[in-house]
Amino acid sequence: MKTNTETYYLPAPSYWPIIASVGLFILATGFAMFLNHIGPGAYVMIAGTLILVFMLFGWFGEVIRESQSGRFNEQVDRSFRWGMAWFIISEVMFFAAFFGALFYVRNFSVPGLAAAPPLWPVYTGTWPTAGPGLKESFTPMAAWGIPAVNTLILLSSGATVTWAHWGLKRARRGQVKLGLALTVLLGASFLVLQVHEYLNAAFSIKTGIYGATFYMLTGFHGAHVTLGAIMLTVILFRVLAGHFTPDHHFAFEAVSWYWHFVDVVWLLLFVFVYWL
Repeated sequence: MKTNTETYYLPAPSYWPIIASVGLFILATGFAMFLNHIGPGAYVMIAGTLILVFMLFGWFGEVIRESQSGRFNEQVDRSFRWGMAWFIISEVMFFAAFFGALFYVRNFSVPGLAAAPPLWPVYTGTWPTAGPGLKESFTPMAAWGIPAVNTLILLSSGATVTWAHWGLKRARRGQVKLGLALTVLLGASFLVLQVHEYLNAAFSIKTGIYGATFYMLTGFHGAHVTLGAIMLTVILFRVLAGHFTPDHHFAFEAVSWYWHFVDVVWLLLFVFVYWL
């Protein structure tokens, strides 16, 4: 009969969650200070960010060493898969809330404000809008420019990470390295174009409900692309170090799941935020 240690892996106590909490607290404190124009706010934010980077390197390294030492069994693998699945589900709910807000504003709030008797007689109640009587004060973001190019880039990156995964399953290390490198490059290209789009936009997050919903949705998606690109880079370095086998590579799979989720969210953004 198997003992509990053979069927259930219990990791050793770790101080990394405490460091993560301290870093997040300092980062949030610095951000609040920065928003309120308190002198050292920016420096406090930098300090919190550096603590989080230190935590990520340390915690990632510890988990990687545990995995490479063969300490994880099938129970741990199942646990990781369920954990990643629930994490992605929570991210789906996160974006669903913002898409729900956009849907409600476009289909109920904006037309309702112009309905008889109108709260503001000059308000047309059409979308996109920055507020009463301000519809013509800004130019909304067009779909068939950088957004369309970024859509092609992300769809291509989904293909390259899948190609890399096929290579890993067939023990073709060169294909894995090339596929991952291309995916990281495509993700970085997406972010560069998004920054260019933001810098040349004719409106800001202060441009009424349109600006607020646009930047909240696209900005948070950009943050997710950044996180995904960082994770893909870590996986690429691990592949270069000789990690993963055709039968043992869940870390690769988890990041590819996340990247495909990012792709799907962008398609929804392109259709409902840019195109319609």
